[in-house]
Amino acid sequence: MSLKIRLSRGGAKKRPYYRVVVADSRFPRDGRYIEKVGTYNPILPSDHEDRFKFKEDRIRHWLGLGALPTDRVHRFLAKAGILDAKAIPEQTKQDKPRAKAQERLREAEEAAKSAAEAAAVEVEAPVPAPVEEAPTAEAPAAEVLAEDAPAVEKKAEG
Repeated sequence: MSLKIRLSRGGAKKRPYYRVVVADSRFPRDGRYIEKVGTYNPILPSDHEDRFKFKEDRIRHWLGLGALPTDRVHRFLAKAGILDAKAIPEQTKQDKPRAKAQERLREAEEAAKSAAEAAAVEVEAPVPAPVEEAPTAEAPAAEVLAEDAPAVEKKAEG
């Protein structure tokens, strides 16, 4: 007989209330159980003392007989200090992009890295001082065009 320490739901619709019970794993969730060892009221705040109540000696007794807590009950018992907390498993590869996408990301990172290195090399190289150029012959031509502009505007108005 495989024993489980698990939650059995009670309460009204949208107002859950759970019993912590020891039951055969083949019994239905809210069905027959061997012993009630505590209660859990999820509506209460998480720091409230009545949120999770249990009979520690009875839980230790059933754990000694080989009863296995469900994941949720295991969390509660670990928080109470009866059991050690389960290790959080490493994430699988399913959350990562596929091989081609990872290859593209690596190429983009390498390109960004090489661009950053090139920019760093440019910053380190001395920049030559700008040389002032002598006035050219085009400057007077610009002045002549500016003088002709008012005459063109007068013709357009008239």
